[in-house]
Formats: sequence, structure tokens, C-alpha cells
Amino acid sequence: MKACIHRGCKEIGGSCVEIESAGKRILVDIGLPLDSHFSDIPLPPISGLLKSDPSLLCVLISHLHLDHYGLANKITEDIPFLISKGSLDILKASSFLFTDQYQFRNTIILKHRKPIILGPFKITPYLMDHSAYDAFAFLIEAEGKQIFYTGDFRGHGRKQKLLDNLINNPPNDVNILLMEGSTLGRSGIDNIYPSEDDLEKQFIDHFNSAEGISFVWTSAQNIDRLVTIYKACRQTGKTIVLDLYTANILRSLNNPRIPQPGWKQLKVFVPKFQRIKIKEKKLFDFVRQFSGCRIYPEEIERIAPELVVLFRPSMVRDFDKFPSLEKSILIYSLWSGYLQDEQYAWFKDWLNKKNISLYHCHTSGHAHVSDLQRLAESISPETIVPIHSFEPQLYPEFFKNVRFEHDGVWWDV
Repeated sequence: MKACIHRGCKEIGGSCVEIESAGKRILVDIGLPLDSHFSDIPLPPISGLLKSDPSLLCVLISHLHLDHYGLANKITEDIPFLISKGSLDILKASSFLFTDQYQFRNTIILKHRKPIILGPFKITPYLMDHSAYDAFAFLIEAEGKQIFYTGDFRGHGRKQKLLDNLINNPPNDVNILLMEGSTLGRSGIDNIYPSEDDLEKQFIDHFNSAEGISFVWTSAQNIDRLVTIYKACRQTGKTIVLDLYTANILRSLNNPRIPQPGWKQLKVFVPKFQRIKIKEKKLFDFVRQFSGCRIYPEEIERIAPELVVLFRPSMVRDFDKFPSLEKSILIYSLWSGYLQDEQYAWFKDWLNKKNISLYHCHTSGHAHVSDLQRLAESISPETIVPIHSFEPQLYPEFFKNVRFEHDGVWWDV
């Protein structure tokens, strides 16, 4: 068995690993680099991506972050994708507004610890704790060799028991551990990130102190975070207000443990840009499905202190004339670096003009160093190969048996 990391040996994002055995090949992820635009990035030089090649058996998608699946739309539809049901549900729910959303038609559904046999490969998916819903790691076996690809993971989210279970019951005789190291260089071994339960307490404090609307800017696809915010609303007597896009994603997952339209203290608001899309696409019947929990600007204004509104800068014009804004707060629940981008300078100016207090309440979607070490020690591979890290040279400080590879170079497992 041979492997080639096409992108990811010295960067976060754009992940793509090709594995070959007995003349057959599989791809693990086909991601978009973080600092790129979709149209600017060519596909890796891999036979079978543009035209059918029977030696390329499938593409595995570890999770629904663009740096792991963002080039999938450029690939011929002949290739099967191994992907989770939750990922497919989210993509389908997203497409009602955005026609350019990714579509995976030729799919094999991943299930936790349920092996899939394709040609010479045995692929066992492991459900992981990550900020993306239904994220998987993969054990890939062929020719008596084993590669364990962690994908992105953490141990401080709402599914942290998944990492504990993997550590307590790891795969045996792993030759290569392809382990992400996103947090290397950002924090030392003693730095522990807040858990989602820790964030829930922070949100509760912020919601209790707000005299106006509590706005929260977070990802509609970070399901863990939405659960955290909803739980904080329940604790403070607030009502969470979701835009139609977010509400449809939660509903599509059909998970009884995840808040969704119809639950107490949950309302759905349709911002102007979404109303325009609805009119363009004549989606009136679709919107009527949410009529029982709709909330309108007049009611939002009337009961502002009772509300937590999921917010993004595109919704500024929906709230710009609300007189209650000066008593409102915005809780920013994303990576802090995004807000420093020049494209959001106007938004920060708007917050200052409206006298809206800004707070940061977030935690990493990636494992801190001590959890990386726990996993590596548990699996005890022959070799650790760094991937998905800007600081691969730091691996030997924390892990044994590290071997460095280079993008685009084949090596034996």
C-alpha cells in the first residue's frame, strides 16, 4: 500500500490524500485551501477526477467543512462518495436558497465502526467529536497494512465521549497515523480549551445582562454551538430566533436531541434577503411549513429583551432602524481571526455607531495538544505523519516516531 498527500503536509486546509493498493486507488477528502477562491484552485493531478478511471474507486469525505470537501463539485459524478447522512441532509437543506450548493448523487453512507469493502480496501469509519456535524475518521486497511486518518477532531465538544471511546478501544497494529495538528503553535500542552458546557455558562451570563436584543453571530452548521445557545436560552427564559436557513438545517437532521422548529422558546424569522430568494424561486409552500413559529419585526421590537437572535452581517438592514439596538449586545461565536478581516470593517463601524457591545464566546473545533497526545499514545502507531497543520516541525516535541512527508510525493506504508 502506498500513499500520497497531495495537499496538507504543511498547511491547514485543502486536505487531500490518495492511497493505492493492487492498482486501485481511493481519495480521502478533496478540500479547498483556506486562503483561496473556488474558481482559482485546480484539482490535484489525480487520474479519474475529470474523466472516469476504473482504478479510482471512491472519494471519502470526512466532514462538511470546505477545506475538506470544497473541490468536490469539480469532480465527475461517476465517482462514488463515502459521506455521512448528516452531511447530505445539511447540504440538501442548504440548497433551497443556494442553487450552487454541493450535490453528492453517487453516495455510500458512512456508519460508525461499520466497515466498507471496496476493491482491496477495508474502510472503517469512526464518528468523531468536531465542530462539524457527523465528522468521521477512517481506518484504511490493505495488503496487511493500516492507515488511520483522524480528519479534524476534538475532545471538548458535546460529543467528547466519542474521543474517549476511541482512546479506550483503539484500532490495533496501525502503521501510519495521519493526525491533524491544527492547534500546534497556537497553544502549549497545558492550554485547555473551554468546553461547550463552559460556553453555555458564558452565554447565560451575557443573556442575563442584556437589556435589549442578544444577537449571536455563529455558523448555522455548527450544531454543537446551536445546542449550546438553545440550552442557555432555556436557562434564562429567552426565546431563540433562527433565520429560515438555520431553522431548515436543524429540521432536516430530524435528531430528537437537537432543537428545531416546533420546540418551545424557538421562533423563525425570515430576513429580507431570504424573502427575496423565496419570491424569486416561488417557495411559498415551503415557507408555510414554518408558519406556526414565525416571528415578525414588529414582535421582535416589542419583546426585544426576551430574544436571542441568530445574526450575521447580511441582516443589518433588517434591524438597522430598531430603536432598541443601543441596549443590545452581539456575541461573536466564531474564530476571532475572521472578524479582523478588512471586509468586516464596515460592520464593526456599524456596531460602534449603534453602541452595540461586542463579546467573544467561542472554542476551538480542534483538539488541544494533550488530547492529541492521548490519541497518539492510545493508537501507538509505528509512525505519525503530520497533516493539516501550519507547524508540522513541532510534532517531534510532543509525539514519538514522527516522519515528515511532502505534498505530491508517494511513499510506502
